[in-house]
Amino acid sequence: MKIERLNFKNKGGYELSARLYLPLDEPPRFYAIFAHCFTCSKNFKAVSNISNTLSQLGIAVLSFDFTGLGSSEGDFEETGFSSNVDDLLAAADFLEKKYEAPKLLIGHSLGGSAVIFAAAELDYVEAVVTIGSPANPKHVKKLFESDIATIKEEGSAKVNIGGRSFRIKNDFVEDLESKNLPDLISKMRKAFLFLHSPQDQIVDISNAAELYQNAHHPKSFVSLDGADHLLSDEIESKYAGELISTWSKKYLPIEIKENDIKGHQVKVRLFGESYTSEIKTPYHHLLADEPKDVGGANLGPTPYDLLMASLGACTVMTLKMYTQRKGWDLKEIIVYLDHDKVHKEDSEDFEKKASKVSRFTRNLEIKGDLDNEKKEKLLEIANKCPVHRTLHEDIIIETKFK
Repeated sequence: MKIERLNFKNKGGYELSARLYLPLDEPPRFYAIFAHCFTCSKNFKAVSNISNTLSQLGIAVLSFDFTGLGSSEGDFEETGFSSNVDDLLAAADFLEKKYEAPKLLIGHSLGGSAVIFAAAELDYVEAVVTIGSPANPKHVKKLFESDIATIKEEGSAKVNIGGRSFRIKNDFVEDLESKNLPDLISKMRKAFLFLHSPQDQIVDISNAAELYQNAHHPKSFVSLDGADHLLSDEIESKYAGELISTWSKKYLPIEIKENDIKGHQVKVRLFGESYTSEIKTPYHHLLADEPKDVGGANLGPTPYDLLMASLGACTVMTLKMYTQRKGWDLKEIIVYLDHDKVHKEDSEDFEKKASKVSRFTRNLEIKGDLDNEKKEKLLEIANKCPVHRTLHEDIIIETKFK
């Protein structure tokens, strides 16, 4: 994944701060926009986790700060729900002109309500995802319900939302009250995915039911069981990203093309401060990482895990090919692998680090109607798999700049 820091202007001329999460291979499957929750920002952990996950799965995601929030210009107290929708339209226009028109809009909480209104005005948007979103924008009034009377009487009031102080004007309240989301969604013909947790204490899951009921097919609902409203648990937000990516393959299909790896067989890229590395083969994408206790994010196997996986995969494939040619009854092969360093048996200087060699331990579990003689033969064949032979060869590794 690669992150570009961008700015674009909204309808009022303010510079909005944005991040564009790009996948390893170019071009992306498609572009999407992520709208954060009320009073949050693009730096919010769930936003970055979901955007990261989607980019790793081939989707480019633009997340940005609404006017007056995060690093964006403007005064939050002068904004309203309608201005959030306008910011989304400006983001979509920016993407269309500079990159490619977004096909998917994703919104968290009130951001989900906003993306529905924005999608209704954008013909090129084909799909919409909401996460813990209210069925009516006016639901947000509950966050400052005790201040409503003051806002109505004095025109504005300072309210506390999520531990932060904001001034809310009566225009903002009236703007929320004027939006009829169920009526709007009933007129739309786009693919919808509603993600919501039954344990959501901020926006009850009945909101997802109302949105689902008013939307036309194709529509989907997935329960984020166990998650809180903010998707505070990293596992939950990454799971949401994986769900969105998988669901989008049905409604935003793309032609499967060979990955652009510049004429090579494998491409590996590391970007940012973590050890998470993206790996591309001609038709596949995977991750490598380090465990959290050594500074990694544990998002994928370690380099040695991948090396052992290569040996294991080659072993089982070789044994399968051999038994098929022989017509043997082999039902299942399981290989367990381990790696460590051991001293050379004939080393004169036992204590020196250089006297140690790598040892791969490979344990086979064979299931099928095979006698001991055939099993012993398979042990012999395992040692002839191409990766095994490669690891025993004299290996030359040439490193140079591209």
